[in-house]
Amino acid sequence: MVENTGKDKVFNWIIYLVMGIYAFITLLPLLFVLANSFSNPILVYRGEVGLIPKEFSLDGYANVFRHDGIIRGYLNTLMYTVIGTVIQLVLQFTAAYPLSRRDLKGKGVVNLYFVLTMFLSGGMIPTYFVVKNLQLINTIWAMIIPGCVGVYNIIIIRTYISSTISWEYQEAAMIDGAGPIKTFVSIIIPLCKPIIAVMTLYAIVGYWNSYFNSLLYLPDDKYWPLQRWLTRILINSNTGDLGSGAGQLGQQEQAMLSESIKYVVIVVATVPILLIYPFFQKFFEKGLMVGGLKG
Repeated sequence: MVENTGKDKVFNWIIYLVMGIYAFITLLPLLFVLANSFSNPILVYRGEVGLIPKEFSLDGYANVFRHDGIIRGYLNTLMYTVIGTVIQLVLQFTAAYPLSRRDLKGKGVVNLYFVLTMFLSGGMIPTYFVVKNLQLINTIWAMIIPGCVGVYNIIIIRTYISSTISWEYQEAAMIDGAGPIKTFVSIIIPLCKPIIAVMTLYAIVGYWNSYFNSLLYLPDDKYWPLQRWLTRILINSNTGDLGSGAGQLGQQEQAMLSESIKYVVIVVATVPILLIYPFFQKFFEKGLMVGGLKG
């Protein structure tokens, strides 16, 4: 162990201070939104709430979760996230592994073909007609299939495999009689846990926040994701339409409740992702360059 000198300790304290300030600045908006979502709507409307809730109230949450579509939207989004994440990981890893192998003939041409798709796109209207002709409109697959393969993610996975997993591992497996599929399942996948965790989190966040595809492909509200329902509630609150539960409120009371609902919608949409992130944090700490060879 190398003992830290005085200059090293000062440098470390400066780093801690800078990161602490950065963390505080990052948490400020979250604390502000959380405090306003749990505060009295009257105080929220007046702008008197800071980082600490004032006159604790659940009126905003009660009005949001009174909406019939919220639970349905949560279940739909959960379904899209789970199924879509699994499909995305399978497709991206099965595409990246062959591109990482040294013995793949024509690898440069295939790589170029993949990269070209990042710069040349048919656009929104041709994509819509493709989805329509595949009869995916107003089905759950309209939220899962389009965009389930990201070329950028494939490149990251390919680079990770080729740079951190020694080719000698695969050669040894081939000498022992393992084919490409056996090598992929038994050798590559166990050594790819960090990048699997990173790609899983990317997929979860992408599907959880998916909104635009539902505008294009889901006319029936029974398939709407959570974000679509939250948007409708937010629009209704801005127009003063808070549903039957707020029908007895006056115009001023509805305006106050609408201001509180804006913060509640943010909390409802982001808290699940914030709760998931700690389970993947250790893999981010290891980084994307964890080697397969030890010692």
